[in-house]
Amino acid sequence: MDLELTGKRALVTASSGGIGAAIAETLAAEGGIVAVHGRGAERAEAQAERIRSAGGRAETVVGDLLDPAAADRVAAWARDWNADILVNNAGPFSENDWDAADVDAWTRAMNSNVVTAVRLIRAVTPGMRERGFGRVINLGSRAATTPLSNMVDYSAAKAAVVNLTTGLASHLSGSGVTANTVSPGVIVTESMRRMFTDSAPSRGWPTDWAELEPVLAAEYAPNPSGRLGVPDDIAAAVAFLASPRGGFINGVNLRVDGGVTGVA
Repeated sequence: MDLELTGKRALVTASSGGIGAAIAETLAAEGGIVAVHGRGAERAEAQAERIRSAGGRAETVVGDLLDPAAADRVAAWARDWNADILVNNAGPFSENDWDAADVDAWTRAMNSNVVTAVRLIRAVTPGMRERGFGRVINLGSRAATTPLSNMVDYSAAKAAVVNLTTGLASHLSGSGVTANTVSPGVIVTESMRRMFTDSAPSRGWPTDWAELEPVLAAEYAPNPSGRLGVPDDIAAAVAFLASPRGGFINGVNLRVDGGVTGVA
């Protein structure tokens, strides 16, 4: 299927690695012009070069989105670049239960997951409306609908992301610009794989990944699909929502979690 993304300009935040990198690679493979974003120029440029080496088109924009001045520069760059697609993938988390999550932790969670997205949305959606086409795709989490007791501040922040996205879709009504959330379940990035294998011995789990993954799918994140997710699972969903073919999907929270949310 041709997703009709050729020539569309897509900014993917936090795309120098992990899920963001997979999204950027997929959009570029579909003909999009991708802006790889990261906090460090070296990693961002390395990811952009990987995309170019595979035949795609990529640029870079660098800036810490938690630094208001740097975030404003990234937002202005995206606005002037005429981004057609904004993927708000940036959204770090830390493990805090209700006893550990102080006010500063709640503030950080909201700033890093909500305020960073809002700043970029406000920068690029006016131009999208003028051009009559645009896609805003915010990365949520399964924690938005099934709050995690060890990530209370993060869970609430991701719930806010889902809420603001639905409101944004209504605000953009009739403009040709859609807004949707993609909420991943447990997605195995390289860093998460290391986290699981490093902690496996203390839990009595095998350390070989081929043996460990089925255990995780059964005990850590049981789901009807019987496996953990990979970054390409999220990238495929984002690419379709970003395309003209996804234009009648608007204001949704698409859970890409293997069905774990329904089980939890």
